[in-house]
Amino acid sequence: MAKNPQRRAALADAGLRVLAATGARGLTHRAVDVEAGVPVGTASNYFRSRDALLGALGERIIERFAPDEQVLAELGAREPSRELFNDYVRYIVERTTRHPELTRALIELRLEAARRPDLARILGDTLRRGYRDDVAFHLAAGLPGGAFEVALLHYAVDGLLLDLLTTSIDAGFDPDEVVCALVSRLVADP
Repeated sequence: MAKNPQRRAALADAGLRVLAATGARGLTHRAVDVEAGVPVGTASNYFRSRDALLGALGERIIERFAPDEQVLAELGAREPSRELFNDYVRYIVERTTRHPELTRALIELRLEAARRPDLARILGDTLRRGYRDDVAFHLAAGLPGGAFEVALLHYAVDGLLLDLLTTSIDAGFDPDEVVCALVSRLVADP
C-alpha cells in the first residue's frame, strides 16, 4: 500500500467531493482518480477495497471537522455555564455547515454503512472514537451534563444538520434558536 500521507489526503478529499456529488453509487476508485487528476489505479493503491476507501473517507471527514485550537482556547478560558455550552454547540454547527459537502458525505457514509458490515465496523470505530473524545472534552471543560447529555446532543445536532443540509421540513426556526433550545433542555446551569 502506498504511504504518501499528502497524496492519501488529496485522494480522500477527491473521494469526498465525488461522494457528496454523486452518492455512494457514484464513488469508485476510478472516479476518485479522475476527480483527483491522477493516473488510473492511484486510488486503489492507497485504498485496496471499497470498504477501505469508504472508511478512509470517514476518517478524513473527522480530520477536516477538527476544531480550531485557538477557538477552543478562547472558549476554554471562560467559566463553565450553559451559555458556554451554547457557544460550543454553535461552533460545532458552524464547522459542520461551513462545508456542507462534508456533512452530506458523512450522511452518505452512514447510510452506506447500514448496508455494508465491513464499513459499519470501520466507520463505527471512527464515530465511537469521536464520541468518546467529545465526552472527554466535555468533562475536562467542566461543562454541565455528562456522557448521556453529549449523546443526546449528538442525536439532536445530527437531526438539525440533516434538516439544514438536505431536504428540510422548513419549520422556519433560526438554527441558533434551535441550538439554544437544545442546550437549555439538555442541561441546567452548573
